[in-house]
Amino acid sequence: MLPVVNKKYDFDIAIHRSDTDSIKWSKYHGRDVLPLWVADMDFQSPPQVIEALENRVRHGVFGYGDAAEGTTNAVTGALMRDYNWKINSGDFVWLPGIVSGLNLACRALSDAHQAVITAFPTYSHLFTAPAYSMRKLIEVPLTTVNGRWEWDWDLLESRICDAESLNPRLLLLCHPHNPVGRMWTRSELNRLLKIVIHYNLLVCSDEIHCDLILEKDRKHIPFASLGPEAAARTLTLMAPSKTYNLSGLGCAFAVAQNPDIRERLTTAMKGIIPPVNVLGLTACGAAYQHGAPWRSALLDYLRGNRDHVTVVLGKIPELKLWQPEATYLFWIDCRKLCSERKIDRAVDYFEAAGVGLSDGAEFGAPGYVRLNFGCTRSLLNQALERMISVL
Repeated sequence: MLPVVNKKYDFDIAIHRSDTDSIKWSKYHGRDVLPLWVADMDFQSPPQVIEALENRVRHGVFGYGDAAEGTTNAVTGALMRDYNWKINSGDFVWLPGIVSGLNLACRALSDAHQAVITAFPTYSHLFTAPAYSMRKLIEVPLTTVNGRWEWDWDLLESRICDAESLNPRLLLLCHPHNPVGRMWTRSELNRLLKIVIHYNLLVCSDEIHCDLILEKDRKHIPFASLGPEAAARTLTLMAPSKTYNLSGLGCAFAVAQNPDIRERLTTAMKGIIPPVNVLGLTACGAAYQHGAPWRSALLDYLRGNRDHVTVVLGKIPELKLWQPEATYLFWIDCRKLCSERKIDRAVDYFEAAGVGLSDGAEFGAPGYVRLNFGCTRSLLNQALERMISVL
């Protein structure tokens, strides 16, 4: 049975998004394909955020902006409230997006002769950022143990050692992990920290999904919050965009408690990265200060969607599912389906049935698909019915 939804915030309301400059919905313009691909929810943002934006628009002046004290305090207060992580206002570097931060990290925290490490499958920009900076990439595949995605610690160390000539310097961490939906435990993070210290690595931790924890009894642990050694080596990237559906407003931030890392990042930004727009800053402050009740209701709704996908697609023997612990993204292994039905790409197979998913190849895993369940249950049901009809 699906959980009771907090009706103070009604996530069953379908919001028409065609012809709204939406990348997600314009991809299949003119075709009967339901878009469950890019990590972009179909829900309206919290009413407190919308109200703050309306007030800011009525002000009518939109000059160059910088985060006001109230905005920064809202973020630092939320980090302390949610993660017991004390951050000073001077530790922030404001960014127009997480992707910018990943690319800046590769340029600022490694030299041209130094390699970058990441685990895969992973978010595509963790693959492309090193290449854009002309850095060698050391790929370390995750493994599955008892139906759960985990780090292969021996392989991680052997890849670092084998690449000694490439001079590994920077680890790009996806935490929580997109697309497999893992929340890394404190034990896993501490083990990773030991390896990082042993091999003298820096860490850029992409924590954009940290507020989307679906396991009720668990909390996100920022990598940099593990202790002084972690804080000294880590650049943390966060944003309100995924949780509060604010991606189009272009507001993110980096936390760098080490002043050397912070200076290197800001130096790399000069003349390239524009300031965050004032509407993005307004939305960010309102989301972190007032959005917690809305987020709680959202997570209940997403848990219901996640469990529904598990029940419906879990009956299909040709698919293998990993129930996400975080994010609103389902990672699905379709390799058996492709093999038995002689299908080249599962994503094309489902698109022909009217469901647009993300291709696993984009994350370094051909034969998989990623399904975005951040949508109304009605739309999700339609998509699942279409998938079942061809299975």
